[in-house]
Amino acid sequence: MVRRVVSGVSPSGKPVIVSDGEPPRTRQFTHTSGFARSVVWNTASPAVPSEDPTADLTNFVPAPGETVALTVTFPPGSVYADPSWDPIAAAAEQLEASPGLAELFEPDNPGMHTTPTVDYGVVLSGEIVLDLDGGETAVLGPGDIVVQNATRHAWRNNGTEPATMFFVLIGADRIS
Repeated sequence: MVRRVVSGVSPSGKPVIVSDGEPPRTRQFTHTSGFARSVVWNTASPAVPSEDPTADLTNFVPAPGETVALTVTFPPGSVYADPSWDPIAAAAEQLEASPGLAELFEPDNPGMHTTPTVDYGVVLSGEIVLDLDGGETAVLGPGDIVVQNATRHAWRNNGTEPATMFFVLIGADRIS
C-alpha cells in the first residue's frame, strides 16, 4: 500500500516523526480483487494538528471545510467482468469500509457517483479514465492531476494493470 509519514511535536516542543508506515485505515478489499483504499488523514474545520484522526473517521465524505485524504487502487475492468465477481458482496463490503461515500454510488449505473466535495486527484501509477455524466472522458496517467468539482462521474480502469490515485476530498456546500 502506501507509506505515511506524520510529523508532530514532542513533549519538549521539538518537531518529531510521530508515525511512519502504512496508514491504520488501510484495506485490501476481499470481494473486488485488487481494489484497495487507505485513509491517509482527515481534518475538521478549522484544521488543527492532532493525534491521528483516521481511526475515528465515521464518514468518508467531509463536511464543508473538512478534508479526507486517501489513496485508492482501482483494479483493471476485467475484474468486474469476471463471472466469479459478486457485485452484491462487493457493495456490502464497500458500505462497511467506506461509510458515507459508498452510499453515493448509483446501483443502476455502476461506478457513477456525485459527492458534495471538491477533489484533488493525482495519478500515482497506472492509467485511469475519468468518465463524466455528459459523455466526456479524460485518460490520465502518472503525474496527471484532476480537480473534480462535485460533478457526476466514475473512474474506469480500462487497462490490464491496477491504477492508484491519491485524493484530497474537500467538503463543499452543495450547488443547487
